[in-house]
Amino acid sequence: MQTKVWKKSDNTEEMKEAIREAAELLHQEQVVAFPTETVYGLGADASNPSAVQRIFEAKGRPSDNPLIVHVADRKQVEQLVDEIPTMARKLMETFWPGPLTLIMKSNGSAAGNVTAGLTTIAIRMPDHPLALALLRASETPLAAPSANRSGRPSPTTAEHVYQDLDGRIAGILDGGPTGVGVESTVLDCTSEIPVILRPGGVTKEDLETILPTVMMDPAMINEQHRPKSPGMKYTHYAPEAPLWLIDGDDEFFENQVEKLKEENFRIGIIASEELLNKLDHNRIISCGSRENLEQVAERLYGALREFKESDVDVILCEAFPETGVGAAVMNRLNKAAVKKVTAY
Repeated sequence: MQTKVWKKSDNTEEMKEAIREAAELLHQEQVVAFPTETVYGLGADASNPSAVQRIFEAKGRPSDNPLIVHVADRKQVEQLVDEIPTMARKLMETFWPGPLTLIMKSNGSAAGNVTAGLTTIAIRMPDHPLALALLRASETPLAAPSANRSGRPSPTTAEHVYQDLDGRIAGILDGGPTGVGVESTVLDCTSEIPVILRPGGVTKEDLETILPTVMMDPAMINEQHRPKSPGMKYTHYAPEAPLWLIDGDDEFFENQVEKLKEENFRIGIIASEELLNKLDHNRIISCGSRENLEQVAERLYGALREFKESDVDVILCEAFPETGVGAAVMNRLNKAAVKKVTAY
């Protein structure tokens, strides 16, 4: 399959034509990658099981892993659910369009392979002009997980998508780099107290400005619990080389680097600007300041994709505070790491 790439353009008419062509491919049961404010998504008609199956095939994604459905407006939500709970309405008014996915009771209109046979469905409205334009042009909700090979870091540029899926999908709509950098927060609204199943761009603190109580999924704390969120059941976000997560102060991190150097390891490092300035090493990628976790989130997946197995034996990554969007950053790093080295 030849993958068409519609390059980002300041020409409005060119982008309108790109969206029209992409929507036509979606009508033909093809899959198309498109930008959102979080990461690039891989979209297919959420009502068409054959089209949705192409997502699983392109990604190499297990079919028992449900997909998030993207919508352009409230009317499309009503097509997918029995009713919209009061709490969900409040959250939609405040955070949509934006990086918040809401889980509600499905009415069965979505294809069965979207929900993986569950009675619930995950829905969000992306905050990106090209994503919304494509949703309107295709005139249907789109099932859209991240547009990467399963297990790889999620894509934050069209080039990342091309690296993973060239020849496996019909098209890539280039909208430039994404903004948030980590996937949406997934919130289960089917119980009396809503539960965060996956932390993301909307934080627990943000949600609690609207809702009195928000719980965290026990599976995020204890791996013996089975996770219920899309994208959290399987190994995810892994770079090409093994990632070690280093949890300690700067001196502890420096000591780990020196130990591995003595053992002749080729080391890549992902670190904050504060730590970077203390290290004497030439293979370092900065992912921003500890004081700006939104910046760290935005740069995280790009950093994870930077090092190749041919260049380094191991990647050492700094642990970050789990406040605000830092909870999402650390959730992804814990999933990506093969080893955690802690000073505590």
